[in-house]
Amino acid sequence: MPPKSGRLASILRPLGLIWFSICLHWEILIQGVRRDGLVALSRPRQIRDAASAKLLSITCNLSHSPYLPSLISSGNFIAYEDTTIVPSLVQAAGGYVLELGPGPGNQIHRYDTSLVTRIYGVEPNPHFKDKIDANLDKHSLRDRYKLIVCGIEDSDVLREEGITEGSLDAVLCIQVLCAVKDPKNVMKEVWKLLKPGGKFIFWEHGCSRDRLTTVTQACLNPAWSTFVGCHLTRNVLADILNSGGWENPHDVEEPEEPFSLLPRIQGVLVKKKA
Repeated sequence: MPPKSGRLASILRPLGLIWFSICLHWEILIQGVRRDGLVALSRPRQIRDAASAKLLSITCNLSHSPYLPSLISSGNFIAYEDTTIVPSLVQAAGGYVLELGPGPGNQIHRYDTSLVTRIYGVEPNPHFKDKIDANLDKHSLRDRYKLIVCGIEDSDVLREEGITEGSLDAVLCIQVLCAVKDPKNVMKEVWKLLKPGGKFIFWEHGCSRDRLTTVTQACLNPAWSTFVGCHLTRNVLADILNSGGWENPHDVEEPEEPFSLLPRIQGVLVKKKA
């Protein structure tokens, strides 16, 4: 496990990532203006999606970039996840699985292929498609993984793929609820789509229980949510538990991380059968 950082380091790293993301947004904006002229300024969502995809691709696969601060260039995020509970959580997914917000496909190599029948990657950002395709080819999952470019709220699109209420054995959610527009609504949709006895498998982050850290999260959240693309201050645990009936809410784990601006919430919840 990486050494636990103090409060100052826990603040400096997010600041470095915010700055790096600002640089990426500027780079994508300039490219758009050069290609399409000033009309590119009227497409903030496209700029944000492209910058977010590039940010995740770089931080997940390491790197050396003229903009990347040394505070966050010592390793990649996939390697960091390997030191956490994430690999074992992904391996708990079996049957018909919906992966919520797969991004560049970081979890593809972690699935236990002997357990998986079909995986649906529901991702609204189209800029991740090429990266996901490359990962599928590398790990021989193309025949069992279907990328659907939409949100989980787009029930008509999901229905066309056979994803209906009570049709899923598992939903995998790795750092997604911090970034969606309406986490309460997303979780209600997740609960509806799961079969009775189905699993909601998650590794998320939310608001801290440490008062000083909570103040720091509130101060950084406007810049973090704008440029990094997720929120630091959400009560993600409440959104998960209040979405429907779960058999084992007491099994949710909250590792003690008083200085972290990204304190983790993790576990495998089972939808009540009756």
